Amino acid sequence: MIETIKMGQNSGSAMDAHILLVEDEVKLARFIELELNSEGYRVSVANDGMAGLTLARESAPDIVILDWMLPGLSGLEVCRRLRATGNKVPIILLTAKDEVGDRVAGLDAGADDYVVKPFSIEELLARIRAHLRRNHESDPDLFQFEDLRLNRLTREVHRGERAIELTAKEFDLLDYLISHPRQVITRDQILEKVWGYDFMGDSNIIEVYIRYLRLKLEENQEKRLIHTIRGVGYVLRE
Repeated sequence: MIETIKMGQNSGSAMDAHILLVEDEVKLARFIELELNSEGYRVSVANDGMAGLTLARESAPDIVILDWMLPGLSGLEVCRRLRATGNKVPIILLTAKDEVGDRVAGLDAGADDYVVKPFSIEELLARIRAHLRRNHESDPDLFQFEDLRLNRLTREVHRGERAIELTAKEFDLLDYLISHPRQVITRDQILEKVWGYDFMGDSNIIEVYIRYLRLKLEENQEKRLIHTIRGVGYVLRE
């Protein structure tokens, strides 16, 4: 079962941060969700490992709070699968396991933090704030959306572990889209920001380059991220 509340963007402030909570104890999940809502966070809840993994991949949360013991996939396996595809979302692992070996196993699986049950909600909220601050202060030249990553400094692009070679203009177009995720960008905005306000060529150039990008981003049958909004423009979204 998955309950989704409006998704945020990865900006790192409480008013727009999106938190994914994966917890099979329904009462505990509801308690945490209400506390997060009261702090201003947008929350999605999944009650089993596979649902949590799917939602983590599709909704691009700012933080994942992940229980260790889950039906289906364990929290550790969810961690491993997310990291294996290059997903770097901060993960806080919730568990009743308190041995050193368990902590090491959690961190080795890809978790960024570890909270032992029973815990105080104040401690969990403090750790969430700390990770959001680190997210907000991270490198402004690195962008990630789903499994798509773009580095402005090196002009490298990856889809999962696959490197993608782009021309200069393809890169500039993708850069503009990924820096405005889930926002519908008009054709005029794209022409002005990517080709320049004095561009005198055919406006169909946008469709041509969108097609080029899709072919390269979806070369291995990956799901589409660049969508057409007919009569308006384009949007990078799930």
